[in-house]
Amino acid sequence: MSAKAEPARLALQGLDAAVAVADMNGVILFENPLFFEWFPPDPAAADAGLWARLDGVDAAKAGERLSQGRSFGFETERMRGKRSVAVAVTLKPLDEGALTLVQGFDVSKAREAEYMLDSYSKMAEKNAKELQREKERVEKLLLNIMPRTVYEELRDYGTTTPQRFDAGSVLMLDFVGFTDMAVSRDPSALISELNDIFSAFDRIVELFNCERIKTIGDAYVAVSGLPEFTPDHAVNIAKVALRIRRYIEKRNAAHSNQWLCRIGIATGPVIGSMVGIQKYVYDIFGPAPNLAARLEGLCEPMQILMNRETADALGAEFSSTAQGEAELKGFGKIELFSLDFERGARG
Repeated sequence: MSAKAEPARLALQGLDAAVAVADMNGVILFENPLFFEWFPPDPAAADAGLWARLDGVDAAKAGERLSQGRSFGFETERMRGKRSVAVAVTLKPLDEGALTLVQGFDVSKAREAEYMLDSYSKMAEKNAKELQREKERVEKLLLNIMPRTVYEELRDYGTTTPQRFDAGSVLMLDFVGFTDMAVSRDPSALISELNDIFSAFDRIVELFNCERIKTIGDAYVAVSGLPEFTPDHAVNIAKVALRIRRYIEKRNAAHSNQWLCRIGIATGPVIGSMVGIQKYVYDIFGPAPNLAARLEGLCEPMQILMNRETADALGAEFSSTAQGEAELKGFGKIELFSLDFERGARG
């Protein structure tokens, strides 16, 4: 090697990278110490050429790329002292393909950074999914205690505005003799049955676009016409009441335990609002809920009582029977009607 080339050779030997130069036959013409450390010749092998030293490389593919004047790269694991390092190896053609330059770089830190970044990315993705699942769980829980439109207002603005509806229809239901049942029967079995019944009521209420407002003990409250107004609120709540009664009748026919309900329906002004600060409850107030509660208290077992406004709103689609008048606290004399059946939907 000439005196001019000596500084370059010394510089290459001191690089923190593996460097080698081979001829077109794979004979290594120069290699620095790190290349020798990472890709040592096999003392027992006759061939100490480049391709034998670069074990694990696809020699045929690499040779084809180099013959086209293109570079070829691959990664491998090497030992540096007592630890394994990731090495990125690049082969480049020189002197119109007469020579091949081989460079190897320790990319362990880069791979560790990529691994950490990938791990953080996966962790963030996992946390995002868990957060989304938790959000969906909370949303589902909140939708069990308030209508969707009220939930969306609370979610978007952090508060809700009480709403007055000039006309809505309210259903109030409770069961005859529930207190005696609670005393005489196994509590777990009783509550399990009540849960099954209320779950069936919820499906009926949802079927006719009504809203279950709450349950209190054995009492069940549903409303139609709010928080989103519908002109068919009386018809929808009447269909709910009849199907609830039909469900109870069919259940009684198949079970030894008999459940008898009383249902009051009233049409009139309703106010809907969130109540509470730490524990949210959506509730309804006003003439219609109060009247529905009064009517439910006057019912015979398995009877559905309604006021004149509800009966008039139902029209000829439903069959009803006048029950005379009753003096109700806060309302004076009220005309009562029993809801008998929906025409064309009996059985």
